[in-house]
Amino acid sequence: MNSTITFEPIAIIHSGYKEKFGIPRQPGLARSMSATIELLPPYNSADAVRGLEQCSHIWLLFIFSACVGKGWSPLVRPPRLGGNEKLGVLASRSPFRPNPVGLSPVKLDRIRIEETQVFIDVSGADLLDQTPIIDIKPYLPYADIIGDASFELASQIETLDLPVTYSAPASIALEQHSTRLKQPLQQQIEEVLLCDPRPAYHKNNPQQREYGIRLHDLNIRWTISDTEVQVSDISIDQS
Repeated sequence: MNSTITFEPIAIIHSGYKEKFGIPRQPGLARSMSATIELLPPYNSADAVRGLEQCSHIWLLFIFSACVGKGWSPLVRPPRLGGNEKLGVLASRSPFRPNPVGLSPVKLDRIRIEETQVFIDVSGADLLDQTPIIDIKPYLPYADIIGDASFELASQIETLDLPVTYSAPASIALEQHSTRLKQPLQQQIEEVLLCDPRPAYHKNNPQQREYGIRLHDLNIRWTISDTEVQVSDISIDQS
């Protein structure tokens, strides 16, 4: 058997996640985050997506492009385990894999055919902007839902049960940028922040730090305490 198999991207995704930090670690946790898949030549044919509009959800197979060339290890430290306990890479969803391939189900919102271009609008994706897509498949509920499936180490969603508050300047900026971007920005920010993107070793550290995430073209600054998540600033990203 040939030991080398080459894949060519069939599409790229345009998403609001401009850096790895802040991306929810699983799909569907930030359901209000929309993204657009752009099919690439020669796959940008209306025939290639014929019938796909009948799906409510689709599978995306993609490359963890930010991890290519960075190697892999048979043991990883999943954030869910606190960043200290090790787990086999094949028992994890770490992007640092023997082959850096990811798999995510997303909600299919619509398909747009514009002259020679084909776009697929989706929501709930957990993909970095410009991630290459190597395949798209329909989500089949009768086959893909496994009602008695379990994984003891990750039996339920882990999110923060805290209110999200905004400083006065952040509240003004939130309203302005929501209108400008035509996005449900408050819902998006809160879904992302309540997934707690902090490094695992910060979560039990009493020292309060300010963090920043890049969302769309914005830099969002925030802190977490025992009682709230506070967004202190929302401004145009200058990086």
